Amino acid sequence: MTQDRHTTQPEGQAERAAQRTGERLVAERRVRAVAQAGGYGTEFAWAGSVPTFVTFERGVTEAQTDTRAGVTVERYPFEKLEAWRDWERARTEAPLALLATSRVTYDPTGGYGRIQRTLWTLSDAQRAAHRADLLNQAAGQLQAARAAHTGPGHGVQEQLLALADARSAALNLLYPALLTWLHLWPEFEIRLPHAWRASAGLRFPKAVYRLEALYGFGGEEEARRVLLATRGLGLVEQERRARAAFQAGYYDGAVRYLRDEAARTHRADLSGWMHLTPARREKLGTLLGVTRAPLGPAALSLAQELLEAVREGE
Repeated sequence: MTQDRHTTQPEGQAERAAQRTGERLVAERRVRAVAQAGGYGTEFAWAGSVPTFVTFERGVTEAQTDTRAGVTVERYPFEKLEAWRDWERARTEAPLALLATSRVTYDPTGGYGRIQRTLWTLSDAQRAAHRADLLNQAAGQLQAARAAHTGPGHGVQEQLLALADARSAALNLLYPALLTWLHLWPEFEIRLPHAWRASAGLRFPKAVYRLEALYGFGGEEEARRVLLATRGLGLVEQERRARAAFQAGYYDGAVRYLRDEAARTHRADLSGWMHLTPARREKLGTLLGVTRAPLGPAALSLAQELLEAVREGE
């Protein structure tokens, strides 16, 4: 998944940096295709949008992410420009949402455009098979989390790890699977909860309700609490990005982002929960939303209900 990961510069400066980067990429002979991704430069741009480019380049052997002067470049091997035209290969290798929703600016061979046409013209059967794959992956992750984090002898840390794993499966597998019913691809900007409400909330109320219940959103008040809890936990860049979202009114977006980032960057702390200082436990507990969200088996059960709602298209 691709997500705006860095704070923005002043608008004029960011625009100039993005323009220079785009021109430089097109001029480089090793670059064989360029596209822009995310909300920056579109009618959906907001203060936290980050200029992001996607390139296919000769000499690149694996996916790379570079950020300079506030501009992010996602680089992929040139060979994938041809390989990912094949749906069966793309579905297992490619960053599907990133490729489908990006805006091509340089594509002399037409390869990027052919990838996008493949992704946007999938048949009902192909989308159903992709949905089944995502659901099976999510079921496997939830089963593994259940085996690792529930049962006799498990304590607070396992309850927190179960919540983190339930959210991961919901965000990375079940939400994309839900959108296959609509033939849409997810966006992964910081304002994501607002995006899934707009794209899927009316059509699939049961699924979206369960997805949101895993995060324990609480609007502006909860966002304030979560932002304050980042202090002293090494989440400086994340706090800046979340604050930009907060100031723009994306309160639940800030909370979703910080909940997931706290779980990602402090998993070792969750595993060693009982060895943390009370102050650190309190901050991490606020970040994770332990008083608002289900824990342990309850979180995994809710994720399972979400899986069933996605499978049924509800």
